[in-house]
Amino acid sequence: MLTPKQIVDQLDRYIIGQDEAKRSVAIALRNRYRRSRLPIEMREEITPKNIIMMGPTGVGKTEISRRLAKLVEAPFVKVEATKFTEVGYVGRDVDSMVRDLVEASIRLCKQAEYERVRMMAEAAAEQRLVDIICDDGKKTNKQSSAANLFGLQMLLAPKDDNAQEKVTEEEKLSRRQKRQATLEALRRGELENNIVTVEVTESNQGSDAMIAMGIDLNLNEMFGGMMPKKKKQRKVPVSEARRILIAEESDKLIDMDEVIDRAIERAEQDGIIFIDEIDKIAATGNIGGADVSREGVQRDILPIVEGSTVNTKYGPVKTDYMLFIAAGAFHVSKVSDLIPELQGRFPIRVKLNALTVEDYENILTQPENAVTKQYEALLETDNVRLKFTDEAKRSIAEAAFYANETSENIGARRLHTIIENLLDDISFNATGEHPMNEVTIDKAYVESHLNMSKTARDLNKYIV
Repeated sequence: MLTPKQIVDQLDRYIIGQDEAKRSVAIALRNRYRRSRLPIEMREEITPKNIIMMGPTGVGKTEISRRLAKLVEAPFVKVEATKFTEVGYVGRDVDSMVRDLVEASIRLCKQAEYERVRMMAEAAAEQRLVDIICDDGKKTNKQSSAANLFGLQMLLAPKDDNAQEKVTEEEKLSRRQKRQATLEALRRGELENNIVTVEVTESNQGSDAMIAMGIDLNLNEMFGGMMPKKKKQRKVPVSEARRILIAEESDKLIDMDEVIDRAIERAEQDGIIFIDEIDKIAATGNIGGADVSREGVQRDILPIVEGSTVNTKYGPVKTDYMLFIAAGAFHVSKVSDLIPELQGRFPIRVKLNALTVEDYENILTQPENAVTKQYEALLETDNVRLKFTDEAKRSIAEAAFYANETSENIGARRLHTIIENLLDDISFNATGEHPMNEVTIDKAYVESHLNMSKTARDLNKYIV
C-alpha cells in the first residue's frame, strides 16, 4: 500500500497543483489501509472521513477522485447530485448510486479473475478454433450421443458393431496432421482474416424503460434458470472468433458466486462514491419551491452517507465504510447551506484554487497525458509531426486564462477548445497519404489564429 507521500507523487503525474486536496485524499486512502490492520472490534468503530471539495469547474476535482480509485483499483462511481431532483420524472432513486458501485466492483473482480485464468482460457479457445476450422465431425458425434440419451438409437438405425472401426489409421493420422498444421498456422497468425462460423449465446439485457424508471431488476435474469439461453450462428474473422471463445471459456473457468461475494465485500470496504454538483442541491435560504425539492434530495442522500443497507439484485450491501467525496463550485451557495446532518457527514473540507497562467502552462507540458502530447500522437498517425515551442505554450496558457476570466470559467477544459481551433486546418488537411511533414506551432502561429476569437470575446463584454 502506498504512503500518503507516494500517493501525492502519483497524483502529481496527472494533476497540476491542488496540493491541499491531494494531501486530504491521500490521508483518507491511507487511513483505509491503517483501519484494515486493526482488530475487528476496533475496525468496526472507525468510519471513513468523507470529503467535500470546493472549487470552480475544470480544476481537477473529479480527476483527483478518479485517479485515486485507479491507484488502488478500488470500485469507483461518479454521480450528479442534480439528477436526483428529477426522481419521479426521468431520474433514478438515490439507492442507484450504490447499485452502480456494486456493478463497477463486479466488473473489477471479474476482470481480475479473467486475468488469472487467461492462459487456460486461451488454450481452450485455441482448441475450439482448431475444431471449427478442421470440422472434425463434432455435430455427428453430438447427434449420435443425443440419440443414445433418449434411447432412440435402435429406432433410428440398426446397431453396427464395426462403426468405430470404419475410421482407418491413415485417416486418423491425416486428421492429426491437419489439426497440427492448423494449430501452427493459427499460432503464426496466418489465419486471422479467415471467416469462420461460431455459435454465440445472446446476452439478456434489461428493459430500457425499467432502467429509466429506476428499476434495477432484470426479468430475463430472474427466469434465466428456467428459460433456455438463446444461441445464434455468427460468421466472423478468426481474430474476432478467438476473442469470443476466450470470453466463453473464461466464463466457464470462473465461479461467479465467488466473484459476486468478493465484489460486494470490496464495494463495502473499498468503494468510492463521488457526488458531483452537490452545491446545486443546497437550499439558498428561501424555503419553498425548488428549495424544498433540494432539501428532500439531501435527506434522501443522508442515510446512504451515514451508513445503511441497500438491497441490490446481488443481495444487501452496507454503505457504512464506503468513502464519499462530494464536490461543487459553491459560487451561489455555501457548504453551510446544506442541512446540518449532511454537513456533519463530510468533516473534511478542501478548497481548490482557480488555475493561473502558470498552471495552464504546466498542464500543457508536465502531465504524462498532457494535451499537447495527445494531439502530437494523434496527428503523427497521419504523417504530421507536431512540435509546440515553449513560447507557443505560454501564449495558449495566456489565451485560456483570458477566456476563462472574460467568459464562463470552465478551467482546464478551455485548453481543448483553444487547441482544437489552433489545429483545425492541420487536422482537416492531414490525410496520411503524404510523406511525414514537420509542423512547428510557434508564438506567431498561435497569435495569428487566436486574434479573431479574442476580438469576438472583447465585443461580447458590451452586449447586454
